[in-house]
Amino acid sequence: MPRRDLHAVFRSNDPDLRAVDVFTNRESEYEAVVRSIRTVRAETDSQSFDVEDMEQPRRNVLVFYGVGGIGKTTLSKTLTAWLADPRTGPSQWQPPEQALPRTVPIRVDLARSRAVDIESIVLTVRAELSVLGRPMPAFDLALQRYWEHNRPGESLQAHLASHSGLRRFADSLPAQIDSAIGDAAQLLGLPGTVGLLAGRGIAAAIRGLRQRRRRHHALACRRLPDLLDADPDIEALSFYPHLLAWDLAHLPGGRSALPVIMLDTFEDVGDRTDRERERLLQRLVWLMPNAVFVITGRNRLQWDDERLNDVLDWAGTRCWPQLGTQADGEPRQHLVGYLSPQDCHDYLARRITHLDEPLIPPHIRAIIATRSEGLPLYLDLAVTRYLTLYRRLGTMPAMREIDHDFAALVDRIFRDLTTEERHMARAVSLFDSFSVDLATATAGLERDGVALRLIDRPFIEHDSTGLWPYRLHNPVRSALRDADHRGEDSWSAADWRRAAQRAFDALGTGRDRTAARGDRRILVNCLTQGLRLARDFDLPLDWLIDAAFAYVGDSVWDSLEVGDPLLPRGFPPPTGGAATALITTLGIIARRNRVPRHRTADELRAVLDAGHLPPDLVELPRYYLAMCERDLGHLAASMNGMRLVADAGGRLSADAARGLFHLARRLGRFRDALTTVETLGDDGKQHRARGELWWSQGDISMACACLARARDDAFRAGFSGEAALCQAYLSFSAAFEDRPRALEQIDHATNLLGAAPVGWATLQVEVARLVADAGHDPELPGRARAVAATTRAAGLSSLCAYASLAACFHAAVLESDTLTEQARSWLYDCVHGDEFAYLIEIAHMFTGSNLPPDVARADWIEGQPAARNRWRLLVSERRRQLMTTERT
Repeated sequence: MPRRDLHAVFRSNDPDLRAVDVFTNRESEYEAVVRSIRTVRAETDSQSFDVEDMEQPRRNVLVFYGVGGIGKTTLSKTLTAWLADPRTGPSQWQPPEQALPRTVPIRVDLARSRAVDIESIVLTVRAELSVLGRPMPAFDLALQRYWEHNRPGESLQAHLASHSGLRRFADSLPAQIDSAIGDAAQLLGLPGTVGLLAGRGIAAAIRGLRQRRRRHHALACRRLPDLLDADPDIEALSFYPHLLAWDLAHLPGGRSALPVIMLDTFEDVGDRTDRERERLLQRLVWLMPNAVFVITGRNRLQWDDERLNDVLDWAGTRCWPQLGTQADGEPRQHLVGYLSPQDCHDYLARRITHLDEPLIPPHIRAIIATRSEGLPLYLDLAVTRYLTLYRRLGTMPAMREIDHDFAALVDRIFRDLTTEERHMARAVSLFDSFSVDLATATAGLERDGVALRLIDRPFIEHDSTGLWPYRLHNPVRSALRDADHRGEDSWSAADWRRAAQRAFDALGTGRDRTAARGDRRILVNCLTQGLRLARDFDLPLDWLIDAAFAYVGDSVWDSLEVGDPLLPRGFPPPTGGAATALITTLGIIARRNRVPRHRTADELRAVLDAGHLPPDLVELPRYYLAMCERDLGHLAASMNGMRLVADAGGRLSADAARGLFHLARRLGRFRDALTTVETLGDDGKQHRARGELWWSQGDISMACACLARARDDAFRAGFSGEAALCQAYLSFSAAFEDRPRALEQIDHATNLLGAAPVGWATLQVEVARLVADAGHDPELPGRARAVAATTRAAGLSSLCAYASLAACFHAAVLESDTLTEQARSWLYDCVHGDEFAYLIEIAHMFTGSNLPPDVARADWIEGQPAARNRWRLLVSERRRQLMTTERT
């Protein structure tokens, strides 16, 4: 029974009001384990399950990860004890409605201090499975060979007896292994067991197994001979779990059980620098698909990351579909961190009741649970405040009376901190996340010792994968900024402003120091936190101007989550000055590929009209407004905006000159566009511009060469977004010529865009797929219409026109008059006066037909006949490829 809360007993005269101390015991984690066991058992019972199938993805890993000291090891131990005896589980863990299948719980603590290696882990798993009372013939043969080779003179029984955790198996396991070896000798027709696994004996055993002269179910594992033939070293041992899984899969029904293997303290294995131990452990997990692995550690398991293919045997969501961030169902990965929302809700419901009903209504419980972010102390303070207000008011208090930051939270956290540590805690509350260097600089200290002590405190969260790995837990951070106004060492408004300036300067120094490396994560983190500090504390923009231009320069639109102001008590709200205007501008630019272009254009005009940006930054919204105008087909307005930016000679002048080039190209003024290209230089992405120009002339080889050079230059400069954009254009250009090669380029572009997403380029790759499939896919016209509709809705007029051109190419390859007429009508819808009229001309070049007199003629670089011959040749070549494919 829960104990009464004595504080509440002496706070009220109401005998029907009951407050109790509640212990929340990870019910959601418990339920995840139950569902995982059922899921894996159902999969292994399926007739299609084959334990020897090494190519099927694995769905047998349940992960609980979170900050240190939050109770993961306790959870692991509790689960192990509960599986061994359900009567030992916490009272909150209700028994499943249907009994679970039989399990064998096995727990391994991987802490470095325990010096656990793969040999001891494999031996532990086999020893624990001896409770099934059956030999594991395939595994036991291999284990005995390994043991005799690597530990001569040491009996397995003596080794087990010396191991405190395995002592109870010292008799049963060796007996089972002896039985398995004796049976094997008899089945293979070998004289006795002595020497069976050495010298000629092992050769005879392997030969007998391979020739299957003595077929027997117990030794039918097809990989057993290979494992016995291999050198019995650690590498071979790490593959033996496959034999164990095979033996388990072939146990008689009455002896069958599902191993549930707990791997605790996994951060000491997967330390993300030396992954050798992790590789061997992953092999154990992969080779035993008929076992549930419950992994607990500080870090999220990274096996879903395909970039680890060079250090792990199996990586990527194709191998581990349930370990990806979008996985649902069980088993999958769970952040333990603090109490789950459901645990918070249950805590609040049971913590204080009136007439055995929760005193706090559901909607307020939900809000408190959300604000707490799982921090038990916050929940307890909220309950105490609610009870006080309830007794004072005689009715249910409103959420606004409860929703505030508790000074008591700060008092309790600061209670055992030194003065320097309290000073440091206030300093790091200025950051969303921080490093030791940032903390020390912001606190105005010269040594890191205080920061190193602070990060060990339980209210500091740690994420080793983050750029800056530490953060103050949000409720603590909010309380510290708003409620820390008592005590002799509290900060004044001037103290907070000086600290904010130090934090801002430290971010700028870090950004400047790493700018040459081109690390975009550093840029985005510095920019996000610097913008918030400049806005909240009304600081000069300073280094933020350079950072803003660097941010837009790579065309990778990472979200800048600046968030709402979080100011100390007594500070006025932000004034809406230059920093606010810059935040608004960058936000508009970053999301422009996800909203209609006309909306982006309206928002950028509003920024310019407001006039809050300094002169150095006005070209930023003006340039991107001109781009929007171009995409919307407002060519005169676009040209005027581009010319203003180009003539100003600012940081975007080269980009604006390239924008003028694009406008000339859209209008079919190709010779003017070529002249402009010569003036662009590297800053204006000259090689990409050349590629964009030459594909329209039908010179695909020249276009691809230029775009490949532009991509490689971008990679060398560290501009991953620009490289991905060039690769997307390269895939589109190549798609007109060599289809197999083009499909490779499309895959390459897709991979690059996965790491550096660029919205326009992603849609361009879809158009490239259309061009590559021209003549091959009878459904292509419908696909082209769908892509055109998507691009039109996004305000991307050029891609809409290119999708229609792909349909024209398809129709020309098939020599279909009906499809040609249909596709050209779609293309005509994309042409507005001279804009994109050259595409109509190309569509007629495909078929050699005459251009209608009302269509504007382009100014082709080498003349219209040369362009027509190239496009006709590309159509003929695609027909030839198509006929070759059909004959094959």
